[in-house]
Amino acid sequence: MTYHLSIDNRQSLPVAESLLVEQLTAALQQEQVATAEVTIALVGDAEIHRINREFLGHDWPTDVISFSYADDESTGGNTAGTRGAGRKLDGEIVVSVETAARCAAAHGWSLHAELLLYCVHGLLHLCGYDDLSDDERPLMRRRERELLAAFGLTPQNLEE
Repeated sequence: MTYHLSIDNRQSLPVAESLLVEQLTAALQQEQVATAEVTIALVGDAEIHRINREFLGHDWPTDVISFSYADDESTGGNTAGTRGAGRKLDGEIVVSVETAARCAAAHGWSLHAELLLYCVHGLLHLCGYDDLSDDERPLMRRRERELLAAFGLTPQNLEE
């Protein structure tokens, strides 16, 4: 398994970048991803709003957006209940650190925990999980909770 995760920090709030990369690497291993080339762009609300409008046609800021650049959209081996098993990920996860800071305060946990939640969510999208349908949402939320629990985090706001 070869993983290359890079941080493109384009905002001013302090972020524990190396810890974030370490934890996301562990999440990729747990998801049994074969290879990954993923950039995590840390941005502010204005930039994620622009990206959301330009690429998704949504005229509002959001928390996280993921873009897959991989040619192979297959689900890989799909072993052990993971959709990342055997996948070769190539993509970008764009995260609003400003939104994470606001939401972390509202939920009573750290900025890092909220950022990790957003990044795990983005990684799961790259792995083939989807939270847009009623049938798929519980599976994705359950997997988010499982991955975050490995880091001692138990978000209460992840409804099924």
